[in-house]
Amino acid sequence: MANANIKRVKSSEIEFKDKLVSIQRVTKVTKGGRTFSFSAIVVVGNENGVVGHGLGKAKEVTSAIAKGIDDAKKNLIKVPVLNATLPHEAYGKYSGAYVFMKPAAPGTGVIAGGAMRAVFESVGIKDVLAKSKGSSNPHSVVKATINALTKMRDPYTIAQMRGIEVERVFNG
Repeated sequence: MANANIKRVKSSEIEFKDKLVSIQRVTKVTKGGRTFSFSAIVVVGNENGVVGHGLGKAKEVTSAIAKGIDDAKKNLIKVPVLNATLPHEAYGKYSGAYVFMKPAAPGTGVIAGGAMRAVFESVGIKDVLAKSKGSSNPHSVVKATINALTKMRDPYTIAQMRGIEVERVFNG
């Protein structure tokens, strides 16, 4: 994550809502029989441009989810949200998962699959068109979606970088 656009956020001063993306029962076969444990992927966000994802593993479901929430609060990013949608199109990739997302008109809703939907709802994006290609593994899809969201740049920072007014960014 050497991208200069990633803005780390402190989790102490924000109220978060968490969404469970997926939970897996993992079996370890030993000499004494089968040992079951659980792994949970959790996405947390304040529904106002801050999102993070985490993975928790434990012998019980509830403690796995709690660990996932704690992990998610440790790696939060700030995403520019413009009128409840994205500022521009973006592609994201992680392992075998490829995601594509583009802004949508107001009233469209979140057109996205399960793992991507959880991330968008946690960020606070209400209108988006998204497609997941390649691997449907929830771990990879969540990380690819977060990867694409880190590439987002809002028009105000682009205008500041170029030294022009915000209106000229849209009009070319």
